[in-house]
Amino acid sequence: MEKNDINAAELDSCRVLVQKCRDEAKKRLVGQEVLIDGIMTAFIAGGHVLLEGVPGLAKTLAVRTFCEISGLEFKRIQFTPDLLPADISGTLIYEQNKGSFSVRKGPVFTNVVLADEVNRAPAKVQSAMLEAMEEKQVTIGDETFRLPEPFFVLATQNPIEQEGTYNLPEAELDRFLMKLVVSYPSGEDEEKIVKTAGNAVKTAVNQVLSAGDIRNFRRLAESVVCSDKIVEYIVQIISVTRPSEKKQSEHDITRYITVGASPRAGIAMLQCARAASLMAGRSFVLPEDVKTVAHQVLRHRLVLSYEAAANGICADDIISKILDYVPVP
Repeated sequence: MEKNDINAAELDSCRVLVQKCRDEAKKRLVGQEVLIDGIMTAFIAGGHVLLEGVPGLAKTLAVRTFCEISGLEFKRIQFTPDLLPADISGTLIYEQNKGSFSVRKGPVFTNVVLADEVNRAPAKVQSAMLEAMEEKQVTIGDETFRLPEPFFVLATQNPIEQEGTYNLPEAELDRFLMKLVVSYPSGEDEEKIVKTAGNAVKTAVNQVLSAGDIRNFRRLAESVVCSDKIVEYIVQIISVTRPSEKKQSEHDITRYITVGASPRAGIAMLQCARAASLMAGRSFVLPEDVKTVAHQVLRHRLVLSYEAAANGICADDIISKILDYVPVP
């Protein structure tokens, strides 16, 4: 899978720009390097992100910060049980003085949508995002409208075990390029956070990106060379997640998986690996790039069995075992 060569100047420019974004984000986000790099990877790869963590871990602040850094238009939707699909995509409004219907576009018509606590709303409301996330368009009545370019959905969700949450449909989960798990900060980082007394949001950040820069990132990422061996490695990882019809042995980890990853997962892993290599200043993908993004790409695409829950095994545990099992090219 050969691509056009990227010159050294372009690589260096990308690396410098990525570092500037990291530096700006760190002004507000303490100890969240994995989260920062994950969102940057998604921006470059052109996909959507699902952020999971308990309340108070700066998920919403992270999204706001990246919107300010990139200068993209941003809208926030607070998902609640009484939300309606029309509250997201828009609806037809009857204008009595004209005797006709007009279109009122919803908040999804923007560059970055923050779907806050997306799993607080039932499946009917969540499904309103499917067309927007996949086709980058919204149908209202008989008309179909293109969404602005670039378009990202950055959704936050509380852990499923919390009261008043709904499982996201598998079809919606599969449309998220990656899922980032936001964990508690270390003791040292938490001291820094507490000292700010919650005023991190007031810290000014500079715009160092633009929509044009993001489009250029995507163009260069598509030109990153990925050998056939790396593609084969990605496909092998994906295929191991799919339980065989044959009887599984007691040592086979696939007995913990009910539904494996779809081909969309392999495409996402390749896109993210290319973005990761570009962020590292390289014009070619290494197996380490695939390993770096594997958990983020796969953890929300595996449906685990009851046996996994009974044994306290999570998706990340299974992915780690798969990466140990599949030979590295």
